[in-house]
Amino acid sequence: MTDVIIVDVRGLSCPQPVVLTKKALESGSKVKVMVDDETALENIKRLGAKLAFEVKAEKKDNGTFEIDLTRKAGVVPAKEEGIPSPSVLSGPFVIVLAENKMGRGNDELGYVLVRAFLHTIAEQSQKPDVMIFYNTGVELTVQGSEVLDDLKALEMAGVEILVCGTCLNYFEVKDKLDVGVVSNMYDIAATMSRAGRLIYP
Repeated sequence: MTDVIIVDVRGLSCPQPVVLTKKALESGSKVKVMVDDETALENIKRLGAKLAFEVKAEKKDNGTFEIDLTRKAGVVPAKEEGIPSPSVLSGPFVIVLAENKMGRGNDELGYVLVRAFLHTIAEQSQKPDVMIFYNTGVELTVQGSEVLDDLKALEMAGVEILVCGTCLNYFEVKDKLDVGVVSNMYDIAATMSRAGRLIYP
């Protein structure tokens, strides 16, 4: 019988739950993770699926979650990409929005510019592979944002939209997220580090 690796990430902040879970998944075929945060729960479930694990999550009476991850038989796990070697000349096209406006100076103008930028990106034939939103940039992805139509069109076109879960929690808008997936600093840093083109508008 295969031993189960127990990972207790309760009380740990992003990106530690994902980092510790990934190490366990690389070491064994059966892992049980205990979390007390819904953002960490979703991030770990997504990581498990990406690495070819069967994922089952259960909410306990004390408000915590237990996630059972079992490697699928006969399936070669997807290999997560890390920092590329200098010989790698290409990678994903990534756009990073760290603010809810574009440029420095006049804020009102910055709001106009970021709306125009995102609309233009949505209309272009060459779209980014990934868009990352953090700090006040997450406000562009929540209910009431004036750029939701363009972001949803980009997502439907295959653009992966990663939204910082820590930032959503900080601004208390996680329940208002309307486009993209709640992500974590591990995924954000890994995506940025392997980017072939990285744009900060």
